[in-house]
Amino acid sequence: MTEENKRQLGTAQEEAAALLLRRKGYTILAHSYRTRGGEIDLIARDPEGVLVFVEVKYRRDRRVFDPLAAVDRKKQRRISRAALWYFREQGLPEQTACRFDVIGISGEGAVHHIRNAFPFTP
Repeated sequence: MTEENKRQLGTAQEEAAALLLRRKGYTILAHSYRTRGGEIDLIARDPEGVLVFVEVKYRRDRRVFDPLAAVDRKKQRRISRAALWYFREQGLPEQTACRFDVIGISGEGAVHHIRNAFPFTP
């Protein structure tokens, strides 16, 4: 698979995850938010007003796929740093309620939304 095809597949999976979140009443605030320190696939606000930073993981075969295992400490750190950039960029107070979720999507169409998948990781 070429790099271009991988990007297209990744974008399609992020769109599928965004659609899932919208159906659950979330408001999507940003797609593919990038900073020097990292990237966040989706940033949303849940129906209760909590800011949610979402990592989307896709694997063709769900039998060998654990979405949480795909987000190691190093990735958690990068996402957390990018979240801090987002807070600063948006002028949000530090006490703003937020969490980190993971959405796992398999090639067979199975979707797992894991709320509070990991804590802020400095």
